[in-house]
Amino acid sequence: MNIKKSFKNIYQQDDFVSIDCGGTSNYTDPSTGLAWISDVGLMYRGKPVQVENPNGNQLQFQKRRDFPIDSKKYCYTLNTVERRRYLVRATFQYGSLKSEDTYPKFELYLDATQWATVTIFDASRTYVNEMIIRASSQSVDVCICCATTGFPFISTLELRPFNLSMYATDFEDKFFLKVAARVNFGASSKDAIRYPDDPYDRIWDSDLVKRQNYLVGVAPGTERISTSRDVDTRSKEYPPVKVMQTAVVGTKRVLSYRLNLDGFPGMARAYAYFAEIEDLGANESRKFRLEQPNLADYNRAVVNIAENANGDYTLYEPSYMNVSLEFVLSFSFRETPDSTRGPLLNAMEISKYVQIAAKTDRQDLAVLNALRFMSAESLSVDEGDPCVPTPWEWVNCSSTVPLRITKIDLSGKNVKGEIPVELKNMQDLTELWLDGNYLTGQFPDISNLIYLKILHLENNKFTGALPSYLASLPSLQELYIQNNSFSGEIPAGLLTGKIKFKYEYNLGLRKGERKQKHFKLIIGISVGAVAIISLLLLGTLLILRNLRRKSSLQRSNGKGDSLRASTKPSTHYSISRKDEGVACYISLPDLEEATNNFSKKIGKGSFGSVYYGKMKDGKEIAVKMMADSSTHMNKQFVTEVALLSRIHHRNLVPLIGYCEEEHQCILVYEYMHNGTLRDHIHGPFSHKKLVL
Repeated sequence: MNIKKSFKNIYQQDDFVSIDCGGTSNYTDPSTGLAWISDVGLMYRGKPVQVENPNGNQLQFQKRRDFPIDSKKYCYTLNTVERRRYLVRATFQYGSLKSEDTYPKFELYLDATQWATVTIFDASRTYVNEMIIRASSQSVDVCICCATTGFPFISTLELRPFNLSMYATDFEDKFFLKVAARVNFGASSKDAIRYPDDPYDRIWDSDLVKRQNYLVGVAPGTERISTSRDVDTRSKEYPPVKVMQTAVVGTKRVLSYRLNLDGFPGMARAYAYFAEIEDLGANESRKFRLEQPNLADYNRAVVNIAENANGDYTLYEPSYMNVSLEFVLSFSFRETPDSTRGPLLNAMEISKYVQIAAKTDRQDLAVLNALRFMSAESLSVDEGDPCVPTPWEWVNCSSTVPLRITKIDLSGKNVKGEIPVELKNMQDLTELWLDGNYLTGQFPDISNLIYLKILHLENNKFTGALPSYLASLPSLQELYIQNNSFSGEIPAGLLTGKIKFKYEYNLGLRKGERKQKHFKLIIGISVGAVAIISLLLLGTLLILRNLRRKSSLQRSNGKGDSLRASTKPSTHYSISRKDEGVACYISLPDLEEATNNFSKKIGKGSFGSVYYGKMKDGKEIAVKMMADSSTHMNKQFVTEVALLSRIHHRNLVPLIGYCEEEHQCILVYEYMHNGTLRDHIHGPFSHKKLVL
């Protein structure tokens, strides 16, 4: 048994991380056998400080690391295995104050989650902060920041892995467990129990330690008992055997304690650890109930340790997984009426649920880490989350979850190398300032950064073609690329003036001449087409003006008004038959013959009556006769002949010819059997006469 335990402890320690913050060398603690390493090489900021009158002789508390009083954060990065559970512990031993010092008060963060406000008010006390986590990535950051008094500092930092079953909860994806109390009841001394007695190096405080408002209100008749026999602790949380070999017993039927819980009120996870370490007689029993006002659901349960644990010297660990506790926890275990022995308690452990705060998006963080290690200056000292609790000096962050980077300002930061292609994943980026560095290579594809407004690349060593998509970024307002080695044609969209664009001193970069010539050619053709159309319209207007003049002359010289006064055409009609493009002239006798002396009237319009006719060659015609010989109607006649003679369209009734004799104006159209436009709109029976 002891051999197995020894091997287990050695194997467990191989995974331990124990950092002496401010220490200058590595060593092994003789009291625990733990190997400690200096933080030299892990932390480059702050300074080691000798502790005045440290508590005890432990080497890890002889020095501490102090940090400046400013708005920055100072972080240690601990490597983890993703989804494995760990105990993370930070301790603070300030020592005696110097005359000019004040006790420090500052913030402690785990990744982006506020872990604790460290307030030092007792020079002799070692302040211990523990958090149980399930690692969400391959590392975790412990950060010191935001001092309000004194210099922020840290003494030790430790990482302890658990096995797979320990400290599992239903909420570990959203909550850490901040340890509020871990008490060894019935302890034989004031010394805490930890490694190697606890192979997971949890610190079990003795119930003999007296602190103001810590563990008080002990009921009369409380006695301490212990055993040297082995206790089987193979259960969920594996409390150490040494802790389970001691206990307190209420000989007067009750155990009662009051415990202050730092950081409460809040929701808690609590464990009580019981083992029957007294040999009870055949007629003896130990039964009791919990009495606690906030835990009403648990008060009814009767604890019978030996029965619940299936034997003496065996662990029974009832859990209280999600309970609301106040700052002062007052609890009692009271013997039941049928019990012969008083209640017993070996140990207890209480942790507060701490909601895990959102961290910066992983894709954004990957790009920022790549950029900061490309800088020859001080960017590599940036630590922890880029946004929380305080942002890095060269980034701005969103307030959304997860946190996204909205601005990168690396102007003149001596950044060297090629821009990471993963830049395209920073989808909330609005400003990117990379000017005044030594960046090389082609600029990567960032075509999906639709919110990018400002892009400064000037005074670098970029090469290759200027990406055409830059002109299409919907939000881009400002693009500076001067003094680089870009080559090829400038995308035409960047020259429209919509984007503030500067590109001087890129010797291989030129405007797109071919595109400009093509553009000019299109403009020239368009202007020419407009000019031709204008000339045609002007010619048409002149022709119409001439027609009107001839029509007016004919009316002023014409004599008689009989339709049949003469079979000869008028010698003064206003439309010349020699005019090119004008419809053919049809004599009045031919029209009389075709219409049977205008006997079949098929319609009437604003122009006049319409008659059906049939020419000698069998062509059916519709003859429109002007009823009014006023100047206005004559102008309409001339205009219609001139226009319809030149316009041909499948949706217009073709004009066959015209007649202008004996002061009569006649238009001859092709007869349409399918009816009029009105027929098609309103139906074939709305009007039976043809209207043209």
